[in-house]
Amino acid sequence: MAVQHEGGCVCGGVRYVAHGDPERVTVCHCTWCQRRTGTAFGVEVVFRSENVALEGETLRSYRHVSDESGRWLEQAFCSRCGSNLGFTLEAVPGIRTIAAGTFDDPSWISRDRYLFRYVFLRSARNWSSVPDGVEQYEAHFRK
Repeated sequence: MAVQHEGGCVCGGVRYVAHGDPERVTVCHCTWCQRRTGTAFGVEVVFRSENVALEGETLRSYRHVSDESGRWLEQAFCSRCGSNLGFTLEAVPGIRTIAAGTFDDPSWISRDRYLFRYVFLRSARNWSSVPDGVEQYEAHFRK
């Protein structure tokens, strides 16, 4: 049986199953991620879209257009409780991110096992730290 990871929103109205291993984990320090998460960075587990199945409440979305690239990111959230359930990106069709904290048991997410990329470090807060030995980018790794 292939590995699968389950999760959902705070109220339980949206559930998902992510099948297989993620492409990577992105830890983003951009100011948009700081605002959308209410903290120093966003942690997104990146899967191929076809490997993620969502069910339950209808998702709502917010489309943000980057002031740097001009491309959109569309954040998905539960229409009942507002939990951030990740996003899709115009720049990378076919992928869906899932907010790391929404997995039922996120303990499987490990730098020892998966590629972690820390991006937009130019806007990182001085009260957050970046571990040694991870890929680091001042902006995004994809231009």
